[in-house]
Amino acid sequence: MDIQLSGIGMTSARTRDRLVQRLRDAGIQDERVLDAIRNTPRHLFIEEALAHQAYDDTALPIGHGQTISQPWVVARMTELLIANGKPRKVLEIGTGCGYQTSVLAPFCDELYSVERIRPLQDQARKRLLQLGLAKVQLKHADGGFGWKAEAPFDGILAACARADIPDGLLSQLADGGRLVMPVGGDRQQILTVVDREGDQFHTQTLDPVRFVPFQRGVMR
Repeated sequence: MDIQLSGIGMTSARTRDRLVQRLRDAGIQDERVLDAIRNTPRHLFIEEALAHQAYDDTALPIGHGQTISQPWVVARMTELLIANGKPRKVLEIGTGCGYQTSVLAPFCDELYSVERIRPLQDQARKRLLQLGLAKVQLKHADGGFGWKAEAPFDGILAACARADIPDGLLSQLADGGRLVMPVGGDRQQILTVVDREGDQFHTQTLDPVRFVPFQRGVMR
């Protein structure tokens, strides 16, 4: 794929600036995150036929029943994850097309990302390499198990919703670490933050969101 970082027309720098302003107006405050959104070429992560919608603040289909997350959600989750400082080591559950991965990568020293759908992971790997993000470690696996061999993680971000937070993920969160994920069913999901202090887990429920459901198993 011929990489075009800047784009023209509906993918131009001016279009991206308009998206950033909308996110700022919608409450995103961390200018570092807004810069990451501005500098990440979202049009590369979707089908060419949808490129005219790349910088709309909306989720878009990426195949296999999955979506690229709404930019506001990506910015909000990133902002929450780094609110207490730069996490050294982060686990992402649900690589998808790699867009959230690309936005998150500059804010941590090590990023590990798990995806259960092999074709999506293969596409994400190509895009991440094209963007110079070879440091991101990818794994084809059931995200519910996290990545135990690389734990503990200072941050865990899950881009899929389930009714509860798996104990397996909480156990891989480092002391002082933070987990951000949507919690709930099909009708109602709430963006939830969990901070770990020793053996104590402190939970905050924040914004209503809508994500694809957390699914078990792998797809090749």
